[in-house]
Amino acid sequence: MTGEPEIGDVFGEMIRDAYAVATGIGPRPMAGGRLPRPVIEIIERDDGLVNGAPAGHYLDPPQRWQPHDHRAVDRVRGHVLDVGVGAGRIALELQERGVPVTGLDTSLGALRVSRHRGVRDLVHGTVDEHAADGRRYDTFLLLGNNLGLFEGRERAPAMLAALAALARPGARVIAHGTDPYGTTDPVHTAYHERNRRRGRFGGQLRLRLRYRLLGTEWFDYLVCSPGELAELVHGSPWRLADVDDTDHPYYLATLELRR
Repeated sequence: MTGEPEIGDVFGEMIRDAYAVATGIGPRPMAGGRLPRPVIEIIERDDGLVNGAPAGHYLDPPQRWQPHDHRAVDRVRGHVLDVGVGAGRIALELQERGVPVTGLDTSLGALRVSRHRGVRDLVHGTVDEHAADGRRYDTFLLLGNNLGLFEGRERAPAMLAALAALARPGARVIAHGTDPYGTTDPVHTAYHERNRRRGRFGGQLRLRLRYRLLGTEWFDYLVCSPGELAELVHGSPWRLADVDDTDHPYYLATLELRR
């Protein structure tokens, strides 16, 4: 035994168990007795910080959503690609509204839960991989803080290009982000400074996810200000058309495909 986790589908295993605890469908993880064990998402940062959060929010119905989620789905038009569909909470609501929606995720386990919950059109893979499939969309949703999938300066150009390859004329991206720089917590401000010294954005996180005996590989996840996002988008096929920061530090960024 090395003490290191086995690399696997952390998100899928976690969502499967959260779904089982919430619905009774499937085997529930037990806490050494008759009561289900709480399902906690463990996030480990490369400076040693460890955080945990209940995973049940990935299953939340609209009445439990944050206000910015409601505003985001009200802005969609045409055929939607829900990037990082997870357990399908956004896609299910769009289906209820009669909106054509496709859910995309790299987690097979999450896609299984989404399908069981009723999401009809699902694709396994990354945005880059899906760009080769010949399908086209009018709106791309990156909710649940999934602006983080831009990762940083190195990855963002390829991500923006892949979204453009999937886009119909007039397409838009609606992404949820978080401005990380309002904190005075020295654990976070020191991390921001450490990143900047390394030529990274202050909020460019290096993470891995943990669940039970599983872990992911280390990966970058971007938490950036609207100004930093504008820097990333500059020179891409997209323009930053709007930033809704009503729920600051959370914001919705709308990108529009350049004509």
